[in-house]
Amino acid sequence: MQHYHYIVTGTGLSAMMTVYEMVISGKFQDQSILLIDENTKKTNDRTWCFWDERNPFDNIISKTWNTALFADEHFQRTLDLKPYQYKMIKGLDFYNHVLERILQEKNIHFIQQKVTDFEELGNHCVVKTEAKSYTCNRVLNSIYNPEIVKRQSKYPLLQQHFVGWFIKSKEAVFNPDRATFMDFSVEQKGNTRFMYVLPTSETEALIEYTLFSPDLLQTSEYETAIQDYLKKLGITEYEIVEKERGNIPMTSYPFWKHNTQNIINIGSVGGWTKASTGYTFKNTIKKSKALVEFLSTETDLRQFHKKDKFWFYDLLFLDVLYRNNERGSQVFASLFREGNPTLIFKFLDEETSFSEDLQVIWKCPKGLFIKALFRRIF
Repeated sequence: MQHYHYIVTGTGLSAMMTVYEMVISGKFQDQSILLIDENTKKTNDRTWCFWDERNPFDNIISKTWNTALFADEHFQRTLDLKPYQYKMIKGLDFYNHVLERILQEKNIHFIQQKVTDFEELGNHCVVKTEAKSYTCNRVLNSIYNPEIVKRQSKYPLLQQHFVGWFIKSKEAVFNPDRATFMDFSVEQKGNTRFMYVLPTSETEALIEYTLFSPDLLQTSEYETAIQDYLKKLGITEYEIVEKERGNIPMTSYPFWKHNTQNIINIGSVGGWTKASTGYTFKNTIKKSKALVEFLSTETDLRQFHKKDKFWFYDLLFLDVLYRNNERGSQVFASLFREGNPTLIFKFLDEETSFSEDLQVIWKCPKGLFIKALFRRIF
């Protein structure tokens, strides 16, 4: 069997970002790295958005917004995002940018095969595909197995699931300088449901119908909601240019407990997705940088992850949203009705002090969160 220093299973965001960081660090040039995935990453399969001031991937940003709308059935508020901007990166642009850089390195290889299994055997690991097997010193696994979370009940699992249409309308109804961050004015139907709009011109936008809930819907229900929302905006004639759909796990489950000395889970299967929001891109930049620094100095991959206060905040938030899914609109509205948007986004980026945490937390519905806290303690 062919042997490598590192094998990366899957080539999604976390895998690509980690290998990219390994390359630009310059510390792994003498170590062989194999990426294995059945997908060649030649299509625009997703869109990532995040708020930021500066970013190492700013040269592939496709659109930015300086303001964002938050709304529910009772009020609307335009959020001034300064010093942040809300930014969008298309999946294909990211894949092309990263692959162009990392595949210049002679020590990095890509194989298009489906991974079927991997395990640690003493002082080495084995990765099996449908075609053959490979050995390595370390495995970086980014293939998510939802059954890991579904077969336990201690940590709730919500899905952030959505269907989005990129449309071009006849009517000029969009404000290309303002994204719609969350619009809860749509019927909630016992869940947390909102519309998400990213306009790229007065006549073009990505419209997504998004839920934070335990169960998925039939495709027709998402699409009917989008159609109804377009009518509400005054759009009667439009062309669907592209469609996307996604399902992001929202959980504080301790994925790191499945790491071994030489196998580490990264990305969604490593708990890198921000549990309370489902945002992934910026978190992955931070985690991949930290992991690459760790790999260059440490030998036991079980020591990489450390729990912090934000993990516990997310756990309580998900406890509330799981038990009271119909009140998600109320919870988010309590934050954004009068809260400082810059501080809220800083809090969600896990960059606030404890005193700043309290300024954000204090605006949440206190009864719901106190009950959740007591359930976790007792």
